[in-house]
Amino acid sequence: MSYLALARKWRPKFFSDVAGQDHVVRALLNALESGRVHHAFLFAGTRGVGKTTIARILAKALNCEQNSTGEPCGACAACEGIDEGRFVDLLEVDAASRTKVDQTRELLENVQYTPTAGRCKIYLIDEVHMLSTASFNALLKTLEEPPPHVKFLLATTDPQRLPVTVLSRCLQFNLKRLPTALIQERMSYICEQDKINAEASALNRVARAAAGSMRDGLSLLDQALVFGGGSLQDSDVAEMLGSMDTRHLREIMQALIASDAAALMKQIQQLHEQVPDYGSVLNDFAALLQQIAVVQLAGADALDEDADVALVDELAAQIDAETAQLFYQIAITGRRDIALAPDPRIGFEMTMLRMLAFRQGDLASNSGPVSGGQQQAGSDQSTGGQRGAGPQAAAQGTVAAEESWDGIVSGLSLSGVTLELARNCVIGARTTTELQLHVGATGHYLLTESQEQALVAQLQQHFGGSCRVRFVKCDGEVGSAAEADLQGRDEAQTSAQATIAGDPNVQALIDEFDATIIDGSVSPRDTSRRH
Repeated sequence: MSYLALARKWRPKFFSDVAGQDHVVRALLNALESGRVHHAFLFAGTRGVGKTTIARILAKALNCEQNSTGEPCGACAACEGIDEGRFVDLLEVDAASRTKVDQTRELLENVQYTPTAGRCKIYLIDEVHMLSTASFNALLKTLEEPPPHVKFLLATTDPQRLPVTVLSRCLQFNLKRLPTALIQERMSYICEQDKINAEASALNRVARAAAGSMRDGLSLLDQALVFGGGSLQDSDVAEMLGSMDTRHLREIMQALIASDAAALMKQIQQLHEQVPDYGSVLNDFAALLQQIAVVQLAGADALDEDADVALVDELAAQIDAETAQLFYQIAITGRRDIALAPDPRIGFEMTMLRMLAFRQGDLASNSGPVSGGQQQAGSDQSTGGQRGAGPQAAAQGTVAAEESWDGIVSGLSLSGVTLELARNCVIGARTTTELQLHVGATGHYLLTESQEQALVAQLQQHFGGSCRVRFVKCDGEVGSAAEADLQGRDEAQTSAQATIAGDPNVQALIDEFDATIIDGSVSPRDTSRRH
C-alpha cells in the first residue's frame, strides 16, 4: 500500500488554497485578469513557504483550457497534466543538480519552438541561485528577450546570490515566513479532515518547531503520527522533538533564580533521562527569556499569541531585567558553542552553571551596603570618606599612577557580572582624586546602576581616601581584556575559515562542482582538547 505524505497530499492546487502569501496571490491574480503577465517571475523565500507551489499554480493558470484570466479550473487536460507532473510544456528543473553551463544550454535549445500542448512553454527553475556564473550568462540573453510563448518561473531561497542582471529582468515576489498560528490552524484542519486525534498543545509544539515553514510542519506532523501510533499527544511530540516541557522550563529557571545549585543539577539529570536535543532545549530556554524581557519592558500584551502568558508572567516577577538579559546572552552563546563541548550534555550543563555562577556572583557583589558617600550623576559614580583598605592604599590615599588596571582588578574581590564589567573597562585618565574608566561598545549592556555601584564599592576599598570614579561609554573598542578575548576568538575563526578555503581538496570541489562553503559550518579547532 502506497502512502502519500501529508505535505504532498495537502499541497495547494489553487491560489485560494495558498496560506499566508496573500500579497503574492493578489498580484498574480491581478496580472492574469488584466493580461499584464510578465515573461519572468522570481519567487524568493525560506524553504517550505510555497515558492514552487505558487509557480505551479501560475503555470496551470497560464495554460488552463477553461480559464485564462484567474484561477485554473483544475479539471482540464493542462491542469491535470501539471498536477501529475506530465505536462510536456512545463519544464521543471532543479538547478542544484544542473549547475553546469552545458546543461543550461541544453535546456534552452528548444526555447524557440512553440508549445506542444498548451498556450505557454514554461521553464520552472528551482533553487536558481545554484547555477554557475557561466550558466547565468547563458540564460541571460534568453531571459531578457524570450519568445512570446515562453515564461520563466524562478524560485530561490537565496536571492542575494543571483546576479543583478538577472534580478533586473524579473518580477520579484518575496514570500513570508508563516506565523505559528497559521501553521497550527492548517494542521488542525488537516487532522479534522483525515480523522486524526490530535491535542491542540501537540499541534502548537509541531507548528513552533516548523519555524515558519508549512512543508516542514507537515513533515514533522507525519513524523509525529508515526511516533505516536497514529495520534498526536503533547508528551510524545515533546519527546520526539527533544524539547523541554513547561514544567522543566519553570523548575530550571526557578533553580537559577534561587541560586540553588543542587536543585539545578537535579533538574538537569531529570532532563537528561528524556534524551533531549540540548541545542533545542537551549533554544526553548532563550525563547522563554526573550518573552520574559518583553513582559518586563513592554507588557504582556506585546507577547506572541502562542506564548505561555501565565508562565512568563510568573517568572518575570521573580527575576530582574538585567539578569534576564544576561541569561539570554549566555544561552545563545552556549547554543553556539555546544558543538565544541566534549558532549552536548556537558555543553548544556556548563551553560546553566555559567548562569548560576554569574547569578551568585551578582548577589554576592551587591549583598553588602554601599558607602553613604556615593553619589550618582549620569554615568558618574563618586565616592568619598575614608574606608579601611590595604596598607599601600591607606598610606597614599590616592589613585596610584603606576598601578595597572589589570593589577587593580586582580586585587579586588569581584565575580559574576561585576567582574565582567571590570574586564570591559580600561583606565582613561586618573588624578590623585579621580579615576576615569572607559567602557567599549561591547560592554555597554553591563553599565547598570547596580553593577557600577558594586564595582565602585570595591575600588573604594582598594584605594581608600577620596576617590571619584567616572564611567565613560565609548563608541568603539578601548583595548580591554574582554575585547582581547573576543578578538582572539575572531582571529581563530578567521584563520580556520582561511585554512578551509585554501585547502587544495576544497578548491578542487569548488572548481569542479561549483561548490560553496556553507556559512557557519567552519569553526576553529579546540586545541585544549586531545583528539
